[in-house]
Amino acid sequence: MNRSLLALLSAFLIVRSTSAFAPTAPHNPAVRRSTLDTRRGSLIDTVTSIYNNWGKRATASHILFRPSQFPEDEARAKLTEIKAEVGDDPIKFAAAAREWSGCPSAKNGGDLGEFGPGTMVKNFDMVCFNEEVGVVHGPISTQFGEHLILITQRK
Repeated sequence: MNRSLLALLSAFLIVRSTSAFAPTAPHNPAVRRSTLDTRRGSLIDTVTSIYNNWGKRATASHILFRPSQFPEDEARAKLTEIKAEVGDDPIKFAAAAREWSGCPSAKNGGDLGEFGPGTMVKNFDMVCFNEEVGVVHGPISTQFGEHLILITQRK
């Protein structure tokens, strides 16, 4: 898919976003408009990230603390502690992921394999395609919980 086709598809999705999200929006017009604007903004950010990073691939590992494991503040504190302990060492990061992560990838040291832009949720994706490779980033919040992310490769 070339960039012009991607731009056309993006424009179509943005224009259609109001009607596409309408059935799930609240009935109060003011709340509905706010909800739709938020969703449209998220869609625009995602499409922009896909467009800007088109053709790129990233490989990353992560440690996930799900909301069921720890309250948010405790999760962030523990992840900050783990980050200080492992530094940017991928071997120590993998060991910590095996011990602590609530993700099925924990058995593989948190390795998520290779993926393209838009594959992961917005905050996660933004880190993987915009931050420094070989460095542990986070804690990062997503709808799945709190993460530490180690970007191992980007091409």
